[in-house]
Amino acid sequence: MTSLLQRNYTSSELLAVMASRTLADGQTVFAGVGIPLLAATLAQRLHAPGITLLFEGGVLGPFIVPGELPPSTNEQRCTRRANMILPITDVLLLLQRGYVDIGFLGGAQIDRYGNINTSFIGDPAKPKTRLPGTGGGNDIASLAKIVVAMKHEKRRFVEKVDFITSPGFLSGGDSRARAGLPTGGMHKIVTDLAILGVDPASKKLRVEALHPGVAADQVRANTGFSIDFAPNATVTDLPTGRELEVLRQLDPAQLYTA
Repeated sequence: MTSLLQRNYTSSELLAVMASRTLADGQTVFAGVGIPLLAATLAQRLHAPGITLLFEGGVLGPFIVPGELPPSTNEQRCTRRANMILPITDVLLLLQRGYVDIGFLGGAQIDRYGNINTSFIGDPAKPKTRLPGTGGGNDIASLAKIVVAMKHEKRRFVEKVDFITSPGFLSGGDSRARAGLPTGGMHKIVTDLAILGVDPASKKLRVEALHPGVAADQVRANTGFSIDFAPNATVTDLPTGRELEVLRQLDPAQLYTA
């Protein structure tokens, strides 16, 4: 099969395009900078013009200017033509009241139930690596559907995360609801190899689509636990010329897509 590296796009561009396709018109999307911002803005320009962007810094409904991507969600370029600029406590209140459809998150580790670790790697008493922590990640994961865009590596997809910073479906089944989180949870994980979703009964991650040129065994080899494939698993469509054109207009300096 043809390697992804031989295509006319980078792995980061692939992540941005595929993540944008998970979004639908009319959704309110909680996004950070980097791939999440590119994905949401790309979707807004191509197939979901009614998307409303929400930033943790308090900005609701901004317009991101191509070539002027903000380096932080607290930066003034995040406020262009915004509908509202809110205190951060009010942003979290929107989550609590159910007004946010999708939250983008990243993570150092993710397990078979979509639990995310951004706290530390190793023994909690003496961690091997300290990570940034939760920020608003726990709030977002607790109250909205989650989309994650990340590289597909065995060290990231682990049997059990060292710490649950942001909850997925905990131990599977109805454990999330029993823990007092009746809504939200992992929705899609977009990697450079595949699109992962969640089995509706077990709540385990499963492969829903492979990217062109990727074999099933390649996904299994890069996943640190046994992973199933959905009965109707497909192959994704290649990024189109139009998707890549708009994406490169948004990020001409390749700050996030190199």
